[in-house]
Amino acid sequence: MPELPAILPQRHFIDGAFRDGVSGETFETLNPTTNAPIAEVSAGTAADVDAAVTAARRAFDEGPWPRMTAKERAKALRGIAGLIRERAQEFIALECLDIGMPIAQMKGLAARAAENFDYFANVVEELHGRAWQTGGFLNYSVHKPVGVAGLIMPWNAPLMLSTWRIAPCLAAGNTIVLKPAEWSPLTATALARLLADAGLPEGVFNVVHGFGETAGAPLSAHPGVDLICFTGEGRTGEIIMAAGAPTLKRCSFELGGKSPVVVFDDAGADFERLVDAVVFQIFSMNGQRCTAGSRLLAQQGIYDRLVEAVAERAKRIRVGDPFDATTELGPLIRPEHHERVLGYVREAADGGARLLAGGDRPAGLPEGNYLQATVLADVEPSMRAFREEIFGPVLVATPFADEEEAVRLANDTEYGLAAYVWTNDLTRAHRVAQAIDTGLCWVNSQNVRDLRTPFGGVKRSGIGREGGDYSFEFYCEQETIHVALGEHRIPRLGVG
Repeated sequence: MPELPAILPQRHFIDGAFRDGVSGETFETLNPTTNAPIAEVSAGTAADVDAAVTAARRAFDEGPWPRMTAKERAKALRGIAGLIRERAQEFIALECLDIGMPIAQMKGLAARAAENFDYFANVVEELHGRAWQTGGFLNYSVHKPVGVAGLIMPWNAPLMLSTWRIAPCLAAGNTIVLKPAEWSPLTATALARLLADAGLPEGVFNVVHGFGETAGAPLSAHPGVDLICFTGEGRTGEIIMAAGAPTLKRCSFELGGKSPVVVFDDAGADFERLVDAVVFQIFSMNGQRCTAGSRLLAQQGIYDRLVEAVAERAKRIRVGDPFDATTELGPLIRPEHHERVLGYVREAADGGARLLAGGDRPAGLPEGNYLQATVLADVEPSMRAFREEIFGPVLVATPFADEEEAVRLANDTEYGLAAYVWTNDLTRAHRVAQAIDTGLCWVNSQNVRDLRTPFGGVKRSGIGREGGDYSFEFYCEQETIHVALGEHRIPRLGVG
C-alpha cells in the first residue's frame, strides 16, 4: 500500500491560490470501503464560480498563456507530465482512497494521465491550418484559442478523465475552471497544486468544488465561459446544454452508454481470449466505466457455453480492499449508487432473468459499498437492466439467432458510445460494425484506445469528438485569412 499523503480540507483553487468558499459551507467526501468521512470539502456557490471565471477570463484576455507559441505551451505540458510521473504514488493513493479503484488498475490510469499531457503537447506542435491559392488570393486558416472553458468532470476515473480534457484545452491556449464531481474531489485538488508548481500562470487553471445545482449550474450559465465539457449522465447534460444556450456556448458531452458485445458462433475458435475480453470489459474499473461492455449478445450456438464460462470467471473475481494489489474489483462509489445497482439486479431476477453469478454483497465485507461481480442471463430486451445504464459490475446476457437480430438488439437502446464485435468472418465484421449505431466499435478486442482517433458517441451518448486533431476542432477557433495578391476587379457601386 502506498503511503497516504496528509488529507487536508479540500479548498477551491482560484487565481493561483487555495481559498475557502464565500459561503463557508462544506460537505464530506466518503471512503467507499467504509463510508467514513475522508475530508471536508468547500461547497462552491455562484460567488465562487464568478471569482474563478473572472480569474480565468483575465488570464485569457490579458495573460501570457494564450499568447505563447505552441512550442512554449507544449514544453509546459511536458513538464506537467513529468511532475505527474514524479508524484504518481500520491495520485494513485488519493484516487484509490476516494473512489475505491483497485490499485493495480489505478497505476495504469495514473500513467495515462501523464500520457495525456505528453500526447497533446506533441499534437499541438504539429497542428497546422490549410492554405488555398486561387486567382489573385492566398487564403489560409489559423487555429486560435477560444477562451474560458468550464470542465464538469465525473467521479469514476477523475484524474485520467479530467486530464483527457485539461491537456488539449491548455495546449490550445485556453484557460480553465474545473468543477470536479462532488463524490471524488481529492485528485482535482492535488492536480491544482501540481499545475501551480509547474509554473502555470495564475488564473489559467482554477478549481471550484461543489454540487451540480450550486456550482455546476452557475458555471454552465456564466456569460464569461465560452466552452463547456461534461462527462456524466444524459439528464444532467440536457440541463447543462440548456443553461449554456443563451450565450451559445460550444459543448462537448460524453454521456455514458449501454455498450453491446456482439459474439457470433464462429468466434469460439479462441474461446479463452474471448472470455478474457468479456470479463475485463465489464468488471474492470469496478464496472463504473462509460465504455463498459454491459450487454452480452451471443449467437445461440455459443450462448450457453459463453455465459456459463463468463459466470464461472465472475465468481472467482477477487473483491476487496482497493489498496490490496490482488484486488480486481473494489467498492462502488456511494451507498445510494450501491443500492441503485442492486435494484436493477433484483428487478431483472424477479422478472425471470437467471442470476448466474453474484448479485449480492461479498461474504466478509460487511462495510462499504461492495458488490460481487454479477452475471444475469436470458435478460429480455424489455427489461430495464437491458435498456438502462447500470454503471456497476453487472453483465446482462441475451441470445440472438442471426446477424439481423444481432444488429437490431445492439441498436435497441438510446445510447451509442461503444460496441464490440467478435467474429472470424471478415466481411461480417465490417458489415456489423458499420451497422451498429455507435461512436466507437472494436472488432475482436476489448477497449484499446488509440489517442489519435476520435472519441465520442451518438444518440444519448454524447455530442462531439475528442482525440488527436479532433480535440482542437473543439478547443480552437479556426480563422480564415484572405490576402489579395494583386489588384483584382472590385464592382463599382454608387458612381452614378
